Amino acid sequence: MLKDYEIRSGERAVSIRSAPSAQQALLDYVKSLGCRDSEIVRLGVAAVSWRGARYTAVIAPGSGK
Repeated sequence: MLKDYEIRSGERAVSIRSAPSAQQALLDYVKSLGCRDSEIVRLGVAAVSWRGARYTAVIAPGSGK
Protein backbone atom coordinates (compact mmCIF):
# COMPACT_ATOMS: atom_id res chain seq x y z
CA MET A 1 0.00 0.00 0.00
CA LEU A 2 1.40 3.38 -1.00
CA LYS A 3 1.42 6.31 1.39
CA ASP A 4 2.33 9.94 0.76
CA TYR A 5 5.53 11.01 2.51
CA GLU A 6 6.84 14.52 2.98
CA ILE A 7 10.59 14.64 2.35
CA ARG A 8 12.41 17.19 4.49
CA SER A 9 15.85 18.71 4.42
CA GLY A 10 16.27 20.09 7.91
CA GLU A 11 13.00 21.87 8.73
CA ARG A 12 12.17 22.57 5.08
CA ALA A 13 9.80 20.36 3.07
CA VAL A 14 11.35 19.65 -0.33
CA SER A 15 9.06 17.04 -1.89
CA ILE A 16 6.07 14.74 -1.52
CA ARG A 17 6.59 11.13 -2.63
CA SER A 18 4.22 8.17 -2.77
CA ALA A 19 5.94 4.97 -1.68
CA PRO A 20 5.37 1.80 0.33
CA SER A 21 7.79 3.00 3.06
CA ALA A 22 9.54 6.13 4.30
CA GLN A 23 12.93 4.74 3.29
CA GLN A 24 11.77 3.98 -0.25
CA ALA A 25 10.37 7.52 -0.54
CA LEU A 26 13.75 8.90 0.56
CA LEU A 27 15.71 6.69 -1.83
CA ASP A 28 13.44 7.68 -4.73
CA TYR A 29 13.95 11.36 -3.89
CA VAL A 30 17.74 11.40 -3.59
CA LYS A 31 18.11 9.23 -6.69
CA SER A 32 16.00 11.77 -8.58
CA LEU A 33 18.69 14.31 -7.66
CA GLY A 34 21.36 12.15 -9.31
CA CYS A 35 22.55 10.24 -6.26
CA ARG A 36 24.01 6.76 -6.74
CA ASP A 37 23.35 3.91 -4.27
CA SER A 38 26.98 3.94 -3.14
CA GLU A 39 26.69 7.61 -2.08
CA ILE A 40 23.67 7.12 0.21
CA VAL A 41 24.25 6.76 3.94
CA ARG A 42 21.20 5.22 5.60
CA LEU A 43 20.65 6.74 9.02
CA GLY A 44 17.56 4.71 9.91
CA VAL A 45 14.22 3.76 8.41
CA ALA A 46 13.19 7.38 7.88
CA ALA A 47 16.49 9.24 7.34
CA VAL A 48 19.36 9.25 4.86
CA SER A 49 22.38 11.41 4.22
CA TRP A 50 23.86 12.41 0.87
CA ARG A 51 26.77 14.80 0.32
CA GLY A 52 26.48 16.14 3.86
CA ALA A 53 22.74 16.83 3.67
CA ARG A 54 20.34 14.92 5.90
CA TYR A 55 16.90 14.05 4.55
CA THR A 56 13.99 12.68 6.57
CA ALA A 57 10.54 11.39 5.63
CA VAL A 58 7.28 11.69 7.55
CA ILE A 59 3.69 10.93 6.59
CA ALA A 60 2.50 13.92 4.58
CA PRO A 61 0.14 16.22 6.49
CA GLY A 62 -3.43 15.90 5.25
CA SER A 63 -2.62 12.86 3.13
CA GLY A 64 -5.46 10.92 4.73
CA LYS A 65 -3.58 7.66 4.16
